[in-house]
Amino acid sequence: MTQPAVLEALIDKGSARGPVLVLLHGRGSDERDLLPIGRMLHAGATTVSVRAPFPAAPWGYGPGFAWYRFLGGTTPEPESFLQGQDALAAFIAGLPARLGRTDPPLILGGFSQGGTSALAFLMRNPGRVRGVLVFSGFLADHPSVAVSSERVRGTPIFWGHGTADPAVPFVAAEAGWAALRAADATLEAHSYSGMSHTISEAELVDASSWIDTLLPTGNNNGAS
Repeated sequence: MTQPAVLEALIDKGSARGPVLVLLHGRGSDERDLLPIGRMLHAGATTVSVRAPFPAAPWGYGPGFAWYRFLGGTTPEPESFLQGQDALAAFIAGLPARLGRTDPPLILGGFSQGGTSALAFLMRNPGRVRGVLVFSGFLADHPSVAVSSERVRGTPIFWGHGTADPAVPFVAAEAGWAALRAADATLEAHSYSGMSHTISEAELVDASSWIDTLLPTGNNNGAS
């Protein structure tokens, strides 16, 4: 059996009682991209911004990295998709020891390919994270991430998407929302009128408020 790729990450340590935000960048980017938004999402968060396992250039995605090869629509190339998921699962399994924290409140999120990968991780590892953030991603068309009530039960999901997104069309978000709602997922869905393929300030404010609802009283600020 091939061992999962060892993922690199940048870590911005926050409060010892704050949540751990594991953030996954989009294709063609790297671990530096989402690191700054961690403290915008939660003042006391420890932000772990992860580098995807595959060089993006061979697939025509630019100079950074990618979580899988994209085939079009909502379909990832199966082998690279599973390899990316296995690498992410191994990384998250080792994170508590790396941070020196036992079972911290872990929220997994990402942008574009990163959001798609975060949502897929939930389907493949039900109950493993406290919540999932999807910024402009989609529900992958892959048999290992089929939505079911057993997989989504008890794990809140925030999903924000721009209505003018040219990279991941808004209809992909609507289809994902419908599938999650049909499975009785705890979904907070936000559409942002006129927003393209990006994360807006309004979306960060909404996501920050959503994170606060997941945490026990006393963990909703930057206090140590």
